[in-house]
Amino acid sequence: MKHESVAHDRAPGMITLPRPRLTHERSLEWALAARRSVREYLRVPLALRELGQLLWAAQGFTSADGLRTTPSAGALYPLEVYAVIGSVDDIPSGIYRYAARRHTISPVVSGNHRADLAIAALGQEFVREAAAVIALVAVPSRTTEKYGARGLRYVHMEVGHAAQNVCLQAVALDLGCVVVGAFDDTAIKKALGLGAIEEPMCVIPVGQPLGRHRDEARVSSRRR
Repeated sequence: MKHESVAHDRAPGMITLPRPRLTHERSLEWALAARRSVREYLRVPLALRELGQLLWAAQGFTSADGLRTTPSAGALYPLEVYAVIGSVDDIPSGIYRYAARRHTISPVVSGNHRADLAIAALGQEFVREAAAVIALVAVPSRTTEKYGARGLRYVHMEVGHAAQNVCLQAVALDLGCVVVGAFDDTAIKKALGLGAIEEPMCVIPVGQPLGRHRDEARVSSRRR
């Protein structure tokens, strides 16, 4: 593809993610009906396969010629996907960039930056509490070079496609998430270490949902 990333594809510390699953016992219709915004999370780490599946849902390759899980105007793919990892099995905390072609992540900066994201997201504490946060970032020029000002509309459409993919994949994995668009752009660019041509579009905290476990406990107590 003409545009793979804004960073080097073979960065030091690159981690190969587990191969994404292409089948699931739950239907798309079930996931659509079950999807809810979740803002309370258990302090339980994500599995590496879960993180990989979520990133693949956002922008993963689905064909040898580079088509992906989300439609893109002119197949220009202006989105970059970052994972802000706080608690994922076998992965040190840090900010990682997803490389769709290789289905890998590469470290951008080490350390737990969820608190920085929560502050940038106008103090929304659940951003800090999620096991990981997926950030959808755009390089608008990839699309506007071909489509002009109208290309911005196409970029926004693609962000919506990718965010919904992540939400539905999270539901299928018994995870909770919520799409967050309320943040200070300058602060979140600094928190993510973004380049000048990258624009933050939304962040998606992901974790084991606290509410679901409460519901399961209620059902279990009724059965006793």
